[in-house]
Amino acid sequence: MARNPAQTSGGTRIDAVMDAVRARIHARQFPSGARLPSVRAQARAMGVSVSTIVEAYERLAAEGLIRARPGSGFYVCGPAAPLALAQMEPQLEREVDPLWISRHALDVGPEVLRPGCGWLPASWMHEAGIRRALRQLARANAPALADYAPPLGLPALRQVLARRMAGNGIEAAPEQILLTDSSTQAIDLICRFLLEPGDTVLVDDPCYFNFHALLKAHRVQAIGVPYTPHGPDIAAFEAAALAHAPRLYITNAAIHNPTGATLSPVTAHRLLQLAERADIAIVEDDIYADFEHSPSPRLAAFDGLARVLHIGSFSKTLSAAARCGYIAARPEWVESLVDLKIATSFGGSQLAAELTLVALTDSGYRKHMEQVRLRLASAMTQVVKQLAPLGITPWLEPQAGMFLWARLPEGMDAAHLARTCLKEDVVLAPGNAFSQAGTASGFLRFNVAQSQDERIFRVLARAMEPYGSAPPS
Repeated sequence: MARNPAQTSGGTRIDAVMDAVRARIHARQFPSGARLPSVRAQARAMGVSVSTIVEAYERLAAEGLIRARPGSGFYVCGPAAPLALAQMEPQLEREVDPLWISRHALDVGPEVLRPGCGWLPASWMHEAGIRRALRQLARANAPALADYAPPLGLPALRQVLARRMAGNGIEAAPEQILLTDSSTQAIDLICRFLLEPGDTVLVDDPCYFNFHALLKAHRVQAIGVPYTPHGPDIAAFEAAALAHAPRLYITNAAIHNPTGATLSPVTAHRLLQLAERADIAIVEDDIYADFEHSPSPRLAAFDGLARVLHIGSFSKTLSAAARCGYIAARPEWVESLVDLKIATSFGGSQLAAELTLVALTDSGYRKHMEQVRLRLASAMTQVVKQLAPLGITPWLEPQAGMFLWARLPEGMDAAHLARTCLKEDVVLAPGNAFSQAGTASGFLRFNVAQSQDERIFRVLARAMEPYGSAPPS
């Protein structure tokens, strides 16, 4: 009989059963009032004796987590357990799952290096523009500083966004644009609007790891579609659409996270044809638009916002401290999304929207982004050169953006390297955190803007030495 995780870490069979039941309760697979499997069924499922299950259930009952009904069985006590996303994955890889990466990248001191995080260093952001905007807003009237925003959000900012989208071929009236607190909130609202628990959603494989965590929170099934240098693998997309009848597909516009690839017009056209045949809505996240040197195809431009919901935010270019995002969609969808926004957050941040408007229309923003693009191009070249002596090679060399999706030498495990490097205050982003299928264990995502410190490569070289990799010369 195979040993379960609790036994291998020194626990008993009883501990293993209790851990398994707790995990399913925390994940709400056993909701409040649900009847647990009978002791005989649970014993068969876990390959243990009936007496082991009886003892585990009795101990859980003593904890108040479940209760016995004589002659009926054991039931989960109410109210529902708080949703614990971490309990919905095997705990052996907890150290490198998406939520772990986010926590370590966010909750660290200045001494910690973060080549695995997904944002620019604070010194690269539009600090001068934000300061000018703050000074201007300090003189604003009271409603701009203290009132709720209107349901769709600040009209002047929505007009600016409509003009910006038009520059990428997307026709969206200001009334088709809903301001949100972030692109993450935008996806959350869309999931509430379009999905029910148990639905299927297609994502790129690899994709931005927080897509996985957010979809898990909505209790839907995520299916990965392999991503190529030109966009999703069309044959795999079609097969997944036929096999799983997905309701939604989530992807990046412009620069793909984590690969740095861009969508080709041919792939975009075929993708939209498949989505129409299969009746799949598409969320296109355009958060990296301002990092592009020249615009790449947008699904929303080809589709006319018929089934594509175009989203974005400015946390990567203006400020992560002033959260402001948006959704552009067809009018009847926007109406429903407004209701959901009011129901879940009432009013958006008027102050953040005003700040974003002033900073975006500031004369210095365009020049600032030109400098950022030049700095990123230089950093990309530098990081590729520094990784080469370690045998770490680019999957492709991106045309723009901050991300480098890099392949480790054969046989190396990115998760192991991440755990090792964390001990020396370096936070990496291992590939399987981005892969729904778990097929990217030999990849790391580097943020080239956050990889400017030589210590990163020395720490990485030491972590690779047990595999036989020579340190950089």
